[in-house]
Amino acid sequence: MIAYLSGVVREVRENSAVVVAGGVGYEVQCPAPALAKLVVGQNAEFSTRFVVREDAQLLFGFSDADSLKLFDLLTSVTGVGPKLGLGLLSAMPVSALAQGLLTGDVKLLSSVSGVGKKTAERLVLELQGKVPEQLAAGAVALGGRKVAPVASTASRDAVDALLALGFREPQVRAAVSELLAADSEASTDTLIRKALGKLR
Repeated sequence: MIAYLSGVVREVRENSAVVVAGGVGYEVQCPAPALAKLVVGQNAEFSTRFVVREDAQLLFGFSDADSLKLFDLLTSVTGVGPKLGLGLLSAMPVSALAQGLLTGDVKLLSSVSGVGKKTAERLVLELQGKVPEQLAAGAVALGGRKVAPVASTASRDAVDALLALGFREPQVRAAVSELLAADSEASTDTLIRKALGKLR
């Protein structure tokens, strides 16, 4: 079991990163917010889940403890595999996803690519009483630093504007979340300008 990984980022791909540790390159599949923080050539650390299947061995990495906790809960649901769990965590901040599960927001959950209404209803049915309420208050990074969710009016407007420009939603939300973590009072214009620098 690989529970933790620390190493130098060699490559960042669309849904994963290659991290070199001890002379070995590990492909780590990550949610979009975690990928958005990675910089090639710099060190990164992940809490991980190692999944062994008949046809593959997959390593999933998370930059904050709450994302890992929610991933474990999501993949405990019948019919929800690691890829779908990762998709849910890429589509929205941990706090928004946890809130959706706690409140039974089937519409929100089914808006995620690959999640139909029946799957969303099953997620709510099986997890509504299991999701810790503190997850809805904001993710906690491995080092204990709070990561701001995309929740303010400015951030919502920034996300809408970036989506209108044709950028993909997971990358947009990850970029805006990262900017909010650094400056929770940032204006819509500032968020858009800085996010464009990250997305282009």
